[in-house]
Amino acid sequence: MDNLKYVQYSNEKEAQYLPSIRQLISKDLSEPYSIYVYRYFLYQWGDLCFLTLDEKDQLIGVVISKLEPHASGPLRGYIAMLAVREEHRGKGIATKLVCMAIDAMIERNAEEVALETEITNTAAMKLYERLGFLRSKRLHRYYLNGNSAFRLMLYLKTHSQDHLPDANQGQNPEPLPADNSQCPS
Repeated sequence: MDNLKYVQYSNEKEAQYLPSIRQLISKDLSEPYSIYVYRYFLYQWGDLCFLTLDEKDQLIGVVISKLEPHASGPLRGYIAMLAVREEHRGKGIATKLVCMAIDAMIERNAEEVALETEITNTAAMKLYERLGFLRSKRLHRYYLNGNSAFRLMLYLKTHSQDHLPDANQGQNPEPLPADNSQCPS
């Protein structure tokens, strides 16, 4: 793992890495994405997308994200895709990629970060909950394969907590400090 490099995506990397990104994500995620979906994210928010490369510059992991105002007002980051090659899982690569994306969003004044993950993906649920994400909503049959999802939210600013997550009804969570990410500094 010491020989791994973490790099921010840029449009100059498209020819070299986009085919590998598509292959890795299509192998691991249940949704089929067209080239246009990748370009939608990478062209507009490439600075919020990060790659993990091995010593031969082969793709090991990727996180694809975006940041824009949400309908209800807050500046919301969104983690669209995260994948790590199976033989490299359990080494903290996904955690580091997600933290790099969250840190980049914080630098751009994100107030919250959202994502969806299949309810059956326990490894992803543990990863995100360890980083401070809360279950916000259960989305019945959300994915094309018929599986349901949880929407997870990370509230980075205290005023983003005005809308308590549905999954936590009846609970009174403690107020969160500003920049609530549990990523190591």
